[in-house]
Amino acid sequence: MNKVILMGRLTRDPETRYGGANNNAIARFSIAVDRRFKRDGQPTADFFNCTAFGRTGEFVEKYLRKGTKIVLDGEIQNDNYTNKEGRMVYGMQIIVNNVEFAESKNAAGAGGGGFTPADGPAPTPNTDIGDGFMDIDDGIDDDGIPFA
Repeated sequence: MNKVILMGRLTRDPETRYGGANNNAIARFSIAVDRRFKRDGQPTADFFNCTAFGRTGEFVEKYLRKGTKIVLDGEIQNDNYTNKEGRMVYGMQIIVNNVEFAESKNAAGAGGGGFTPADGPAPTPNTDIGDGFMDIDDGIDDDGIPFA
């Protein structure tokens, strides 16, 4: 089985071209994935070249930009070739099957990490009554609560 799941940020804007028999999208991009354990003198991230085809490639072209945090799943593929000097150059790339956003658009733009509903301001909780719990309105029916 060949399956990889990565979460990271795009290091540059995707480059997309159209080709093949059906003129499908081919989007190429790279992501930086933070290392779990960081040691002095060692890199803090790994960089992966990725390629997405078809509808996934179109999604990448339309919605992803440098700095966007994503989660992807795909397959690792050898990207080896022989250079002009006749030496084998070893590499790999990720063939992307699925891509999802890993943060909200607001969090990406503001550097924060919250969710704001699209149809208005975020609801505010009732005032704190001092014991760490929110005050709940008396109008709530206890019959609807399964553990009451």
